Amino acid sequence: MNKAELVDKLAKDAGLTKTQANEALDSFTNSVVSALKKGDRVTLVGFGTFSVSERSARNGRNPQTGEVIKIKARKVPRFKAGKEFSTKIGGKK
Repeated sequence: MNKAELVDKLAKDAGLTKTQANEALDSFTNSVVSALKKGDRVTLVGFGTFSVSERSARNGRNPQTGEVIKIKARKVPRFKAGKEFSTKIGGKK
């Protein structure tokens, strides 16, 4: 599913216009990004948690030449699915 298909689904399910659904989706994604930039976590109970983790600096290899390269430390976004979400996708064990 791409963004346009998600906007169509949101508009249909919530009784909104596509423009309103697109604005709502953009607002949600912008809010999550803003919170993560500040170092906060975003938890949606039953769905999951968005957070930021740090990757330390490390050495890697250029696959073409085999040369060792240094990879800088950086922050990366993470998503951990909630229990209810995982159960719905993976089925019951």
